Amino acid sequence: MPTIGVKRDLLFEALGQTMTDDEFDELCFQYGLELDEVTSELHMLIREQGEDKAGNASDAVIYRIEVPANRYDLLCMEGLVRGLQIFKNKIMAPRYKTLPPSDGTMQQLIIKEATGQVRPFAVAAVLRNVTFTVENYNSFIDLQDKLHHNICRKRSLVAIGTHDLDTIQGPFIYDAKPPKDIKFVPLNQAKEYTAEEQMDLYRSDSHLKHYLHIIKDKPVYPIIYDKNGIVLSMPPIINGNHTKITLKTRNVFIESTATDLTKAKIVLDTLVTMFSEYCAEPFIVESAEVINPDGSKVVYPELAYREEVVSVKKVNGSVGISEDAKSVASLLTRMCLKSEVLEDGEHIKVEIPPTRHDVMHACDIYEDVAVAYGFNNIEERMPACATIGEQFPVNKLSDLLRHEIAGAGFTEALTFALCSREDIADKLNKDLATTKAVHIANPKTAEFQVARTTLLPGLLKTIASNKNMPLPLKLFEISDIVVQDPDKDVGARNYRNLAAVYYNKTPGFEIIHGLLDRLMLLLEVPLQKDDKGYYIRAAEDSTFFPGRCGEIVVYGKVIGKLGVLHPDVITKFELAMPCSALEFNLEPFL
Repeated sequence: MPTIGVKRDLLFEALGQTMTDDEFDELCFQYGLELDEVTSELHMLIREQGEDKAGNASDAVIYRIEVPANRYDLLCMEGLVRGLQIFKNKIMAPRYKTLPPSDGTMQQLIIKEATGQVRPFAVAAVLRNVTFTVENYNSFIDLQDKLHHNICRKRSLVAIGTHDLDTIQGPFIYDAKPPKDIKFVPLNQAKEYTAEEQMDLYRSDSHLKHYLHIIKDKPVYPIIYDKNGIVLSMPPIINGNHTKITLKTRNVFIESTATDLTKAKIVLDTLVTMFSEYCAEPFIVESAEVINPDGSKVVYPELAYREEVVSVKKVNGSVGISEDAKSVASLLTRMCLKSEVLEDGEHIKVEIPPTRHDVMHACDIYEDVAVAYGFNNIEERMPACATIGEQFPVNKLSDLLRHEIAGAGFTEALTFALCSREDIADKLNKDLATTKAVHIANPKTAEFQVARTTLLPGLLKTIASNKNMPLPLKLFEISDIVVQDPDKDVGARNYRNLAAVYYNKTPGFEIIHGLLDRLMLLLEVPLQKDDKGYYIRAAEDSTFFPGRCGEIVVYGKVIGKLGVLHPDVITKFELAMPCSALEFNLEPFL
């Protein structure tokens, strides 16, 4: 979970009261937070870098508070104070509004078609007549950093840019150009650099080097500039120095570029709702117009309020309390969810503000009731029905078979559930399209690209890593495989498979066949060619040697195969001797 650091004295001043560390710790617990540490900048530097590096660091007390990862509104002191004040019934939740500028001419951000090659979405807004102090300026910058590392996934999904509006003129252009055609003075630099030169410049920068890979290999880089050609930013790397925010800045233009439009909207809503309180008209945000490549126009920020209706009975049943409708509505209002009881007295209408993007389902509302009520105040009681824990049948069967196969001289292996596309296709002489594999959308390594559709590659790779062991090598594994299944709500399902391999100077097909017979004996399946037993019938499979492959038919259905592996398969797994293998699905035996 993200951790924010707030100065104790500033926090207590904003809350309007002073507390001991224990009292504040208790308040955090009541609100669903955790006071992780009481420290100071001086102590943190001494701990991390030693006394020599501490220098003139401040010894002002800092509270480090753990915040739930989905509570973006609590990632800065402004949101934290506002939430605690509402929770303690000291203030009412503010009403956030968007208004066009007084002259009626909104700032425009025009998205060019070329941005579709790298970061296709953008949103924008304006904070008008802001008053910055050292403290809220630092909080403004720190919130952007926290959002970048949290919902923005280190700027890969969303990148935030904030600019002094008085130094530039709209309309603003969001385009994508070849790196050699981009040239501007980056933030806190004194001379111009091309985009290519900036990639070299920031390669050793401890902060920015982590973001270079996002666009480095792209044919074009995103760039935002005003009508006079002044560069605002090159997202997601760096802003231009010309539009740098200072304590004297009065009007702030905010833009967010993204690969995920929904998250961009959330980030923009969070930023403007947290800091619009410093505008001349608190909690009023000036809207901006975004013109998409297709010519459509959208006004941001949305700052949308929506309503949910929840049943008081379901709330009480889910949380384990017995509160009336009025009390539940009051609890939700304390959690920034303005609520009122409907006429029937059994339902509550809950208004979800633009700061609470974490509320996606009625269960999230139930959770807020539990937090406001107090977890320690929920009465402990025995469950209404008696339940007895029991092992899943498939796990029980798997464990029983493990002992028996080990008793037959096989060694159990436990391999990765993810593998490369090559492992389940090319190396097994299969076409990838026929495997029904579930693919990882953004694999980090070539070794983990898909969920395995068979246990065989893992066992063969295990043998390849243990070729120096004495022969024969007899391995088995009982684990899940994953295949696509359009009938399931997640589009895939697991199957529990059993696989075994025998690796020696001779194929040893009789060893694998004998293991199958032993397993069927244990499973009480007779050897007979009908729907009441099992048998083996000849089959052709490109993974196995021609004429040395058979299908395992149990209760009239094919559940797997066994045979001698094809020499090409053995070679592709860097093996040099014959190998027999067996694999079948265990679930028909449950």
